[in-house]
Amino acid sequence: MILSAQPAASSGLPAGLAPVNAALQAGEADHALSLLSALPAADAGTAQAHNLRCRVFFTLEEWEQAVNECQQAVRLDGQSSENHMWLARALGERADHVSFMSAYGIAKNARQEFEQAVQLNPHNGAALADLGEFYSSAPGIVGGGMDKAEGVAAQLDHVDQARAHELRARIAEGNKDFATAEREFRQAIKASAQPAFQWMTLASFLRRRQRWSDMEAAVQTGYGLAQRDRHATVALYNGASVLIRAKRNLNPEMELAAKLLDAYLASPIKTEEAPVFAAHTARARVAVQLGDKTTAQHERDAALALASEYKPARDLKF
Repeated sequence: MILSAQPAASSGLPAGLAPVNAALQAGEADHALSLLSALPAADAGTAQAHNLRCRVFFTLEEWEQAVNECQQAVRLDGQSSENHMWLARALGERADHVSFMSAYGIAKNARQEFEQAVQLNPHNGAALADLGEFYSSAPGIVGGGMDKAEGVAAQLDHVDQARAHELRARIAEGNKDFATAEREFRQAIKASAQPAFQWMTLASFLRRRQRWSDMEAAVQTGYGLAQRDRHATVALYNGASVLIRAKRNLNPEMELAAKLLDAYLASPIKTEEAPVFAAHTARARVAVQLGDKTTAQHERDAALALASEYKPARDLKF
């Protein structure tokens, strides 16, 4: 998934939880968990505290712990669209990392949570986009379906037109109508207030189509736009992810990925949607591909300094 959310606002959080959110956005996972552990029992047991702890575990890719914490948040505040959305996201990731038989029930629960998030707040664009992506990619046995996804796209037309075009593009791609998919991805660029994100989404589509030169050109365009928009820095991480996932390991592409990651890490705005420790880990992987073991070690150390139990960094081999 190409990320487009901005850093989570701390408004509405109790004073004791604001530093936790700040640590989460800065990618300081160990510090965020330490702050949560030090909270008075009355604060640590709130729905908001459990939601934050869920999201920290989510960034660490600790899906079972994330699910457990988000379930607590929903139990304590079942009227929060955000709580249901984050539980659905955690369940979705957990479903992707368990056996097929276990995944069936978990995926159904994820769908139900996404639907509840949208029912509670029909203007939650992120939840609508997630629900639409679920419908467009999940099999019918767990509640997926292109007709359902089309219905969500119609809802998104009134909430976030860029996301509506992206969802229609995914529907078309799922139907193997690649010309329509590309047209919709390009319409999303035109509809967006921050098109750097949509250029990286288009680049991801072009990667799947193995249109390598077009993919790189889209990433370069998104790179230029993100450099001029301090609130679109996550797009830099997204673009690097596209190049890395291409698995071509060509020096020019890896050098561009390195530039994108370095620019994100140097930017003033970070977000949980692109955890800093994950960016350091990705930069270490790129350095390995470029034969720069010194930088790889430095970046891996930087990742583990922020998230000492982050398995992708711990498992990285030089």
